[in-house]
Amino acid sequence: MAYKTSSGFDTDFLWGGAISCSQADGGFRDGGKGISTQDLRYLDPAWNHEQVEAKHHGSPFSKAEFDQALQDMGTTYYPNRRGIDFYHTYKQDLALLAEMGMKVFRTSICWARLFPNGDDAQPNPEGIRYYKDLFGECKKHGMKVFATILHYDIPVQLVLKYGGWKNRKTIDFYCRYVEVLFRELGDLVDYWLPFNEINAGRFSPWDGVCLIPDQEPHMDQEIFQCLHHQFLASARVVKMGHEMLPGSKIGCMIARFTTYPATCRPEDNMQAVLDDQYSNWFYTDIMARGKYPAYMNRYFDKLGIDIKMEPGDEEILQQGTVDFVSFSYYFSQVSTSDQSWEKTSGNLIMANKNPYLETSEWGWQKDPIGLRITLNQLYDRYGLPLFVAENGLGTSDVVEADGTVHDPYRIDYLRGHIQQMKEAVRDGVELLGYTMWGILDIVSCGPLTMDKRYGVVYVDLDNGGKGTGKRIRKDSFYWYKKCIESNGEDLA
Repeated sequence: MAYKTSSGFDTDFLWGGAISCSQADGGFRDGGKGISTQDLRYLDPAWNHEQVEAKHHGSPFSKAEFDQALQDMGTTYYPNRRGIDFYHTYKQDLALLAEMGMKVFRTSICWARLFPNGDDAQPNPEGIRYYKDLFGECKKHGMKVFATILHYDIPVQLVLKYGGWKNRKTIDFYCRYVEVLFRELGDLVDYWLPFNEINAGRFSPWDGVCLIPDQEPHMDQEIFQCLHHQFLASARVVKMGHEMLPGSKIGCMIARFTTYPATCRPEDNMQAVLDDQYSNWFYTDIMARGKYPAYMNRYFDKLGIDIKMEPGDEEILQQGTVDFVSFSYYFSQVSTSDQSWEKTSGNLIMANKNPYLETSEWGWQKDPIGLRITLNQLYDRYGLPLFVAENGLGTSDVVEADGTVHDPYRIDYLRGHIQQMKEAVRDGVELLGYTMWGILDIVSCGPLTMDKRYGVVYVDLDNGGKGTGKRIRKDSFYWYKKCIESNGEDLA
């Protein structure tokens, strides 16, 4: 039985790391895999930092890019087709993570590996075998499995044939895919997550709901209709999982955009309430409470959104509430009615800058205390167990002449956030675990580069996929190993 240590963490607290299939796997067409939506995202490896950022923030995805990617089946300009070759190196990589003492491994399952077109009559046996082997390898090393069922990545044929999440048929295809996962992998997975950062549909439409901005005359309407279909899919999967796998733990996840009023002006405080509702609470309220919150009616009226619901939809949402709430946390921001407020970068968004916080190399504001605030807010609102599914620092790393990688900045970042998790647990928050993002260096989701690195393991590949692919333990690897061994007590 678990008990609390002096650090605050339970003795069975799940220290771990996370990656996604599209950013790590590679194996583009291996094992019968179909084309995924993330396979279509373009990066010219010759671009400099400014050009990469201009593409990332200025034109993340277009119809011309979509069409071009379908004609080019190479990997040169498509980093997600290469990843870090985890598909072929997972045994060595998991052995490294086990050496660090990791308790849980979070990764995502590629829908197109199991159903190459999304609507295939039968699943691909090679895909099933791969995930049985992968998760079985985790178990050999004593690691629990936290499986993300959909991490920004659906078979592109579902977009071409049906319009993707705009079409309710996609819900049925998704549920059939998940039924196979529950049947074939249910004994290997400890925690299930139907959708990664489900609010991405709003802040990154191609990633979240496979919409191309320049093709939608009423983008807001389509985004929230797609999200409605994802909420239904999530609820159906929760209900199915509880029936097929009694005792299973199935959660939800958002990208948490923690926000503070920029000043004590009432207008800024009201804006903070609204920003929190529209960017955060809306999503978790539906998945944890089982119904649309009343505060969204005014927002929908303002944007001219009319969500098409069918009879029974409200019952589906009510019957499919989650067992735990997870989230990504990287930075915080401020809310203000002042339109001239200085902006800075964030997780796939631009945010209002907080003058009291330091920023990372990529402009993300570092705020460990914001994580404690977030944990308290979420636990107070829902009373459900929480899981920090992503947290980490993306920055440049240098391999020294002797082959070492010194990253004290990453250790400082992790230390600060883990200390605040400890405080939240002492506050009374029920926290299940922590899966640091990009535990191995992977293709960064926003810019699609390798030079923005998150891992405690360096992967010797550049933005064009050139390099040895060698894995190198950074200083942070040894620091995190010590943190895990001491259950968060030794953070020096």
